[in-house]
Amino acid sequence: MLKLSNTVEIPAAEIELTAIRAQGPGGQNVNKVASAIHLRFDIQDSSLPTFYKEQLLQLSDQRITKDGVIIIKAQQFRTQDKNREDALNRLAQLIKSAVVQRKKRKKSRPGKAANKKRLDAKTHKGQIKKMRQPVSGNE
Repeated sequence: MLKLSNTVEIPAAEIELTAIRAQGPGGQNVNKVASAIHLRFDIQDSSLPTFYKEQLLQLSDQRITKDGVIIIKAQQFRTQDKNREDALNRLAQLIKSAVVQRKKRKKSRPGKAANKKRLDAKTHKGQIKKMRQPVSGNE
């Protein structure tokens, strides 16, 4: 059972965990022991609330397939138990991040002082450029 919040839990039967051989260096141990974990979680067939499902399916995450299956491969640790725990934590993190309500951005405008400062700088630049022009009329 994976607990996401006080009201939302995912039963262990909905999460498919498979032990596979890890990639990368590790000597002979890497060829013998299946220490990596391959996690599969079907969003459509899960018991998650509809809001959670909709938010997850809208995510543009490479770990979510077109069919709505989350695939996580955990092989960071040398033991299968730690990799299993890591995969479940990453699944929980992904689901929690999808349902976080983001604050709407308030449109802001520059203040009066900032506007005045900008206009003063413009007039100052204009005066400097005017001073660079050749003097005419007294020939």
